[in-house]
Amino acid sequence: MLKTYTLLLSLFLSVYTFAQTAYPNLREGNYTITHYTFENGQELAALNLHYYTIGTPQKGKDGKIANAVLIMHGTTSSAAAFLSKQFAGELFGPGQLLDASKYFIILPDAIGHGKSSRPGDSLHMHFPNYTYNDMVTAEHELVTKHLGIDHLRLILGTSMGAMHAWVWGYTYPDFMDALLPLACQPAHIAGRNRMMRKMAIDLIKMDPAWNNGEYSTQPVLGLTGALSSFFFMNSSPLQLQQSASTRAAADTLVTHIRRANLAALDANDVIYALEASRFYDPSPYLSKIKATVYAINSADDEINPAELGVMEREIKKVAHGRYILLPITDKTVGHGTNSLPAIWGGYLKELLEVSAKQ
Repeated sequence: MLKTYTLLLSLFLSVYTFAQTAYPNLREGNYTITHYTFENGQELAALNLHYYTIGTPQKGKDGKIANAVLIMHGTTSSAAAFLSKQFAGELFGPGQLLDASKYFIILPDAIGHGKSSRPGDSLHMHFPNYTYNDMVTAEHELVTKHLGIDHLRLILGTSMGAMHAWVWGYTYPDFMDALLPLACQPAHIAGRNRMMRKMAIDLIKMDPAWNNGEYSTQPVLGLTGALSSFFFMNSSPLQLQQSASTRAAADTLVTHIRRANLAALDANDVIYALEASRFYDPSPYLSKIKATVYAINSADDEINPAELGVMEREIKKVAHGRYILLPITDKTVGHGTNSLPAIWGGYLKELLEVSAKQ
């Protein structure tokens, strides 16, 4: 039951079962950008970007690195999520689709997340008001100036990371061969999605313990209210019915959800992470994307409901784009399906094959 829960809430929950496999050349690093200027003109004297890499860069016949893969995480998550059995255990091992002996895999913590610079470190609500554009620009500098890579074989992103993949695609259209955005829409965030974010932010700020961001202990009441919004948007009714089929089991699961999330999240970090999407809107720029794109959503994803028809409309603007809607099964888990390559791995295999020919 609890294992299923971690999959259901993989967008917002930073609790994972880590893979035990010893991947080749797994390294952890930090890169500091001095005097980083955000798109609103605010500046951070030292922006730290934390990351993992797995594997070794390999050059092609043109002398350039040809095997680099960038994988980006979801809102309030971190790169460590991709080292889980459910993800790394399905992709990075010998003979698997992103075999780390063949690919150089880059897993960054986005601004405001994981071990990268965050509001919760010290600046609290005085941290620069970053956006998705800022996050992508910083990741591009990490990849190019620090890791020395000028081309990516693949960019894969889940949820927020999927939205970043779209931004990468039109901002740096010659930089990658393929894009695999999982669980997102390439359009501005409005309607229920924005309303959920706004409600969660307001609930945190309404808690007197939040104290304008200057709290000594987490504002538990506000965060707990925010988690209720996250839960209903991220969960799967079918999986919950199976995992919590009795009143006692459901009550136990609620307790676990609350305890695990409150232990993992910082209120200011959550506010900034949710607000970072405020200017996101790739729709006008999709025709600039040159890479082969396979955009994958799940039919039971409440954050990106298929009935809106957004993907069907927008994917037509992408020259080499394809939209895949995964049907609801006893294995899909709502929005968290984005982190289960056992379900969508066949499409990744096809994308790698198709993009290699173009």
